[in-house]
Formats: sequence, structure tokens, C-alpha cells
Amino acid sequence: MFKSGRYSGFIRPISYGLDLVLLYFLAFEFFNNSIPLFNFIIYLTFAWILLSLRSGFYEIYRFTHMSKIMSLLGKQGIILALIVFSFFGFYNDIEVSASLIFKYIVVVMLSISTVKFGIYFLLKKYRLYLGGNVRKVVIIGLNQKTDQLRKFFNENPVYGYQLVKTFDLKGPNKTSIEECMDYILKENIDEVYSSVAEIGNKDLIKLIDFVDNNLKILKFLPDNKEIYTKKLDFTYYGVLPILSMRKIPMDEPFNKFIKRGFDIVLSILVIVGILSWLTPLLGLFIKLESKGPVFFKQKRNGLDYKEFYCYKFRSMKPNPMADLHQIKKGDERVTRVGRIIRKTSVDELPQFINVLKGEMSVVGPRPHMVSHTHMYAERIDKFMVRHFIKPGITGLAQVSGFRGEVETESDIVNRVKYDIFYLENWSLFLDIKIVFQTVYNALKGEEKAY
Repeated sequence: MFKSGRYSGFIRPISYGLDLVLLYFLAFEFFNNSIPLFNFIIYLTFAWILLSLRSGFYEIYRFTHMSKIMSLLGKQGIILALIVFSFFGFYNDIEVSASLIFKYIVVVMLSISTVKFGIYFLLKKYRLYLGGNVRKVVIIGLNQKTDQLRKFFNENPVYGYQLVKTFDLKGPNKTSIEECMDYILKENIDEVYSSVAEIGNKDLIKLIDFVDNNLKILKFLPDNKEIYTKKLDFTYYGVLPILSMRKIPMDEPFNKFIKRGFDIVLSILVIVGILSWLTPLLGLFIKLESKGPVFFKQKRNGLDYKEFYCYKFRSMKPNPMADLHQIKKGDERVTRVGRIIRKTSVDELPQFINVLKGEMSVVGPRPHMVSHTHMYAERIDKFMVRHFIKPGITGLAQVSGFRGEVETESDIVNRVKYDIFYLENWSLFLDIKIVFQTVYNALKGEEKAY
């Protein structure tokens, strides 16, 4: 609990205590004598602690990203709502309005969020300006990955890592693993970061035994030239350790429920609020300019590689090459109305129908034409990983500059990298961020929106 450079032994109990005090105080303010307050507090305390342990609400580290904290707060808000409403469901003879209960939940979560972010940012400032809460670290091995880590430590003092030394195990001025271990003890180093590619198996065993016997933290940098990510899932089958290639957050039932709920709410809002009046208006202009249907449908590959019809407002003249050739800049097939709706991404709006049907998600990897999917699956490594989740109307790759026409192979390679990162690091906050970034890009106009 109280290792060098760590305050987690204090912070977590304090965080639990502050949050529970807020829950009690606001319960008294909102409900006063209208409910059995003692029963409510006892029930709330046990339920909050048990469910917080299950959800990992207090598993916040110095390297935890803000999107992760926002995601945890969103989950905890839903958990709190279930806890509170279940209490009032049990005591159904209590006359308390649902609006008051909902207001209590909102105020509690806003207060807890303020405390959580307050502690998070205060610790960052404390590390940056006062030099406290610092862990001394060394890096073993010298290559591109360890150099990136060195730059991260030096350029981000708010995380509280003080890089003391980097050891080269293979160069002309190489250091032996025994010398590394002597230095770690002498300088009282807290954490050791070692490159897997730079250390031999015998030295690796020595290093592991050394850190175990001297209460040091050892972390590895994987050599992932062949793998875009190393977010591995470690579990046990009985007593046998099993390492899975990746853990996909959206495979968890609760996350599926949250993402599907977000998709349904947003798709209904768009269909009712925008498509209901835009479709007849835009359909008239599309029909006046060229013969053909208002909507264009095309087969795409979705979840588990299954085919589905993806809907768009028609932006091209009907042509036999629509399912074979991707649009290019200055493409003569595009109509005048089509240029406008493609520039603003309005042509994509009918895909909210696909979202409501469950074939797509609002955010996810963009689906390609079936012919292109087959081609990329054969040529691009890891391309098929994108099909572990539903395709999206927009995605992380699209808001990161990799939308539209695939001009070079690096375009599709980078798109795959971003898509894999998204599916392994999904959070509701990330979805919301991508949606807002998509709207901003559409209003601003994008170079490859043609």
C-alpha cells in the first residue's frame, strides 16, 4: 500500500470516504425525514463499496487517461441510479417523486466527479511544481521503443516518473545485467522498464528474481513490430496461465448495453429530428437533377464479416461501376447535388437506419465495398480484426485524417491501426468525442470529402 513514490494507500480510502460523505450529506439534504435515512445509508454504503470494487471505480493511476475516468464516472452513475431506485422500489410506500430521486443522483455524481477530477489534477500539479509523488525509474535496453519511453518520461513530468538512467545491453558500451541490478539497489530505483527484444532469456530470469527479492516493480516493453497493439488479456484456466491476444471492451455485456443504448438514442434523434424532413426535400433535388432512386444501397461487410446493405443518399449518376471503383477527386459520376452533400457528409445520414436496425454503430470502423474488403483482407495484415465489432458511420480513423479515398497503401494500413486501437480501447466518452469531432470536421469541411 505504501511503497516508495506511491500515495494510493492513502488516496483510495480518502476517495471512498469523501464519496460516501457526499452520498450521506446529499441524502439528508434531499430526503431529510421523508425516508428511513439510517436504512438508506447502510444499504447505500454496502452497495456502493461492493459495486465500486466490481466496476473498478477507484482503479485510477497516474497514467490513467481522462477518457477512462469519464467512462468510469458514466458507469458509476448508472450503477448509482440502479442502487437508489431499487431502494425506493423496495420501500414503495414512501412518497418521494422520481424527479427528486433523479436530481439527487445527478447532484451526487456531479459532486463525486468534481472530487475525483480535483484529486487527479491536484496530484498532477503537485508532481509538476513541487516534485512530490515521484517514482525513480530506469530503462534496460536501447532501441526505438525504449527511446520513445525515454522521451515520454522526460516530456511528461506531470506523471511523476523520474528517469534516472537507460542501460544499453548490446552496444559498444554495453552494461551487464548484474551491473544494472547493482545500480538499481544503490540508487533505490522504484520501477524497472525492460525491453523484451533486448534481453536474453537467462538475463530475464535473473532480472525477474532480482525484482521479486528486492520489492521492485518490473514492467516490459514488447517488441511489437509485427503486432499493432499489445493489450493482452491474462487469465487462468484452473492454475494454468493463459494469455489472449486482445481484450475487446465491447464483448462485455454491460458495455454492449451502453453502446447499443447510445446508438439507439442517437439514431432515433437523427431519424426523427433530421431525416424526417430532410429526406423529402433532398430527394426532390436528387430526382430533379438525375434519374434514379433517392437512396443508394450497397453491400458492405459488417460484424463477423457478414454482408448487409448500407444506405446513403444517392450522390452519383446510376452507373455499373458503383460497386467496383471507389470515388476519386473530380469524379465525373458525382452530381452537383452529390458534391454538396458529400462535402458536408450529409449523404451518410441514412446509415442511421442501419444503426437502428443493429447492422451498424454510430462509431466504429468504416465498412468498405465487398470487392475492396476481399482485396484488403488478402493484402493488409490485421485488416480482418476490424470485423470483431460493428462498422460505424464515423470512426477514430476518419477523425484522425484517414477518411475517403485510399490513395496509397499507407492510408489503409493507418486506418487499420486506428480501428484496432479503437476496438481495444473503447469507451462511451471516446464515442462522444469522435461524434463531436465528426460534426466539427463536417462543418469545417475536409480535404478528402469529395
